[in-house]
Amino acid sequence: MSDPLHLFDAFGVELEYMIVDAESLDVRPIADLVLEKAAGEIISEVELGEIAWSNELALHVIELKTNGPAASLDPLPGFFQQHVKQVNEYLQPLGARLLPTAMHPWMDPHAVKLWPHDYNPIYEAYNRIFDCRGHGWANLQSVHLNLPFCGDEEFGRLHAAIRLIMPLLPALAASSPICDGKPSGFLDTRMEVYRTNSRRIPSLTAAVVPEPIYTEGDYQRDIFEKMYADIEPHDPEGILQFPFLNARGAIARFDRGAIEIRVLDIQECPAADLAILQAIVATLQAIVSEKWTPLAEQQLVGTMPLSQIFLESIRTADATHLEDAVLLRQFGWNAAHRPTAAELWRHILAELNLTPAKESPLDVILTEGPLARRILHRVGHDLTHLKSVYGELAECLSQGTMFRRQPA
Repeated sequence: MSDPLHLFDAFGVELEYMIVDAESLDVRPIADLVLEKAAGEIISEVELGEIAWSNELALHVIELKTNGPAASLDPLPGFFQQHVKQVNEYLQPLGARLLPTAMHPWMDPHAVKLWPHDYNPIYEAYNRIFDCRGHGWANLQSVHLNLPFCGDEEFGRLHAAIRLIMPLLPALAASSPICDGKPSGFLDTRMEVYRTNSRRIPSLTAAVVPEPIYTEGDYQRDIFEKMYADIEPHDPEGILQFPFLNARGAIARFDRGAIEIRVLDIQECPAADLAILQAIVATLQAIVSEKWTPLAEQQLVGTMPLSQIFLESIRTADATHLEDAVLLRQFGWNAAHRPTAAELWRHILAELNLTPAKESPLDVILTEGPLARRILHRVGHDLTHLKSVYGELAECLSQGTMFRRQPA
């Protein structure tokens, strides 16, 4: 048996993409054909060296993920980009391609096709209970970051740090401003629809930002046991009574010794996703090491203030005005001036000596705004531009390039 992983020893990264028609950009529910091409049979996951491919609930979505814990984030942009190219090569004869961003801009979620093969009973259970014909189930692509811990002490430190950073993440990662063919009013529409997709059983998602719980025993009692009790009348066979039922923005997987952050929208290319993850990891390391505030103070920050900031952040992302002095203190902001989320991120990176190089992916995000803001700028008031803008985004993914505020 291998030794347990400790804080920041390794990283698990998952990137989800839409499969769309190469010409119309309408969704194509053919993820099973791609996996069959890669594996020689229709299976839910195929391991291909450093990266594995797998299915998701919707048949038009495919996930690329690290094949086990990765010791470093540094080589991952290249690995993921190589596999994006490989998936696109399999899709080309089918008249299809991959499309980035966290929501399809004009998909009708009522037309969703669920994965019909192994694990289908789980998806059908979700569909029966929650009705997956909605954007919050059928139309969302995210990035998941898995971070290891060993024992309650490490879990408590990591969970506290993740709770604090969560309201700031849409400022970097929001990429879903368009829904039903028009701007939604949210830069991170994916999180707006995600946070209500389990409203029939509110304990699954709760306030998105997790509760201040710092031991496995407390988590088991206050979160898992309540969720399982709440869903039991709807799930008498117990199909869903597992840790994956937890739909908070970060979920504890004690069976894996990891916390999975789930609130990040997917970007236009893996280099952008990994640049955001590098910034997140460096910031979490600083919080865990008590660079700005002691652990005891971090663990006292309440859920509702964090959740309220998060709700504003999914609407306004980088432009979110941060007024909460308690939150700002956790990141070493002591000035009387109250910053925007973008200003706070520049401050954090400067504090960590991580000011991004000019024209690097993170510099583009901080200078030109998150992808959602760049998309809205390019679409403008003429929604007939939607197809050309998203066609360019598909090309950015294919080529591994950044989508810029102004066309090249």
